[in-house]
Amino acid sequence: MSAREANIYDRYTAGARVNHWANAIIMICLALSGLSLFHPATFFLSDLFGGGQWTRIIHPWLGIAGTLTFLGLFVRFVRFNLWNRDDNAWMGSIRHVLSGEEEKVPEVGKYNAGQKIVFWVLSILIVLLITSGLALWDSMFREYTTIDQKRLAAVVHAAAALGLIMTVIVHVYAAIWVRGTVRAMTRGSVTGGWAWRHHRKWLREEAARQR
Repeated sequence: MSAREANIYDRYTAGARVNHWANAIIMICLALSGLSLFHPATFFLSDLFGGGQWTRIIHPWLGIAGTLTFLGLFVRFVRFNLWNRDDNAWMGSIRHVLSGEEEKVPEVGKYNAGQKIVFWVLSILIVLLITSGLALWDSMFREYTTIDQKRLAAVVHAAAALGLIMTVIVHVYAAIWVRGTVRAMTRGSVTGGWAWRHHRKWLREEAARQR
């Protein structure tokens, strides 16, 4: 039985899923190692990475890996996350989205406005984190920044990290809240019913492409 006959539609390739989960794992490690360096109360988390010294060494390299894997996601999905007229209509119907009355919500393509906002917020935060992180990486770039710049970078880095953690929590919660969404990033496919309910315009495009 083909995917079309089974009413199943491909949403993410294997490469996209590997890219996503690699980035997710690295981001979790970044958050844990970063929190261990942020405050003495959370220093115990450094034990996960071999102690404080190893955590301090590993954290910046995790930042590089996290940025590169996110760049892979950005290149893959940026064209689907450009804002358009449908997104304004979706935002205007946000009360129906939150109440579960999605039959009253305008049709959207592969991503809705909420998903696009998360995408661009994450993109901005990643840029802030990598630039401020490089300024704080004394073993590599000490001579390129002043003390005042390092102080500013420390504040930006902490604020951006907090924003990233909160945004990822929203992202994960939304994926669990909208039943059937997790399947897309684990199995690469979604049911026709899920697509019809949440991304009807995308479903029409996929159905037309498979004819």
